Amino acid sequence: MEVRELAVPGVFEFSPRSFPDDRGVFVSPFQDAAFVKAVGHPLRLAQTNHSRSRRGSLRGLHFADVPPGQAKYIYCPVGALLDVVVDIRVGSPTFGVFDMVRLDPVDFRAVYVPEGVGHGFVALEDDTVISYHCSTPYNPPAEHGISPLDPALGLSWPDLDLLLSPKDAEAPTLAEAEASGLLPRYEDCQARYRELRRLG
Repeated sequence: MEVRELAVPGVFEFSPRSFPDDRGVFVSPFQDAAFVKAVGHPLRLAQTNHSRSRRGSLRGLHFADVPPGQAKYIYCPVGALLDVVVDIRVGSPTFGVFDMVRLDPVDFRAVYVPEGVGHGFVALEDDTVISYHCSTPYNPPAEHGISPLDPALGLSWPDLDLLLSPKDAEAPTLAEAEASGLLPRYEDCQARYRELRRLG
């Protein structure tokens, strides 16, 4: 398993080795030892999510209140998607920085998104499936979004007919979310990360 930290600190890309043969292929997108070595604590699993999207579907940018926040471990078993992370932790040295990773069942890359980091993706093919493990259950009052089309973010989405949910289309810009006190604070996120490492 190869591991690479992305431009947003605390976000990691995991690239597992695949084993093809005449029957097909075997791959392990999540491996605990590699995860703990990179992140510093085990993946706490409270819920697994699965969605299928048509080409151009854009979901995000989503995040949850910290504490406790919601971390995600994401991979794409069918189709292809462009996964996007944005540092929205107020006070972070890399506030506003983003990174993008293509996820597909060719390279079988996975992305870990820690608590307090904004996440979204766009489906590059019809019937694209995203699967992700979440550290906390879905909690609607604590779930929020930022406009993925906010020009201030400078996200380079592919040239597709983008399809957003009404909620995502009406989400505030990063500046609006910051002004309203909606965004997670960097110090709270760091305290949460320390707590997870202590709990082991």
